[in-house]
Amino acid sequence: MKMQLVAVLLAAVLVRAAAAEMSDATVKLKELAARVETQVKDGKKSEKDLADELKEFEALLAKHKEEKTDDVAEVLWAEAMVYLQVFENTEKGVELLKRLKRDFPDTRSAQSADQMLESIPKQEQARRIQRELIEGAKFPDFNEEDVAGKPLSASSCRGKVVLVDFWATWCAPCVGELPNILKIYEKHHSQGFEIIGISLDKDESKLTAFTRQKKMGWRQIFDGKGAGSKLADNYGIITIPATFLLDAEGKIIAEDLKGNALEEAVAKALARKSVLVSP
Repeated sequence: MKMQLVAVLLAAVLVRAAAAEMSDATVKLKELAARVETQVKDGKKSEKDLADELKEFEALLAKHKEEKTDDVAEVLWAEAMVYLQVFENTEKGVELLKRLKRDFPDTRSAQSADQMLESIPKQEQARRIQRELIEGAKFPDFNEEDVAGKPLSASSCRGKVVLVDFWATWCAPCVGELPNILKIYEKHHSQGFEIIGISLDKDESKLTAFTRQKKMGWRQIFDGKGAGSKLADNYGIITIPATFLLDAEGKIIAEDLKGNALEEAVAKALARKSVLVSP
């Protein structure tokens, strides 16, 4: 999930840069952010791995040090995000955000810095939780009610292969993956595959209308708190879609599988379950 968050943050940098006037700083930032994203996707995510890119951030800031513009402030913002989200170096990331507020006080990025500083404790807590949610670990149980008011827990699905899916109707990647999830559900539900949806929507009527329209036959948990959902906090969910695939014993098989990878994992887990329960 960390990699997913990194991609989201760096994509945001690219979008904001694209929306700005194409100054020299903006052009160079777009190129640099794209390189960082590629490196991270390739598994290169240490300060040593990205040493050249870090030097370029500082060189770009030095080149435009007299320009107190939104464009240049974006460079410092992006560098702070790399330290916070790629290296998980909170001390250095906070230092850069404070520098951003000090050196570029009237920019959009400086205004965003306060919000980011406030969110850091929650992100650190999420990382601590996520470190425990690893392959082979028991998935921590929950006891909630679904949208129909009926009790629902992860443990109530023991004996089945379960996909716990944190999602929302407003999440484009979630909706984009839905046809694949529907296909897998229709193919494997009768064999013991179940899905528990945990919606980060705020409008229950919109959620129920959407699930009805898309013929999503599995149960949904909804508390109306959106991204501040209790279960999202409990499981360290920062970005969605976020999924956990559980075996028949409630242990984590994998997380954030998509497409063919999810289909293969579900089929394999169901085959293993069949062997275990065979006389």
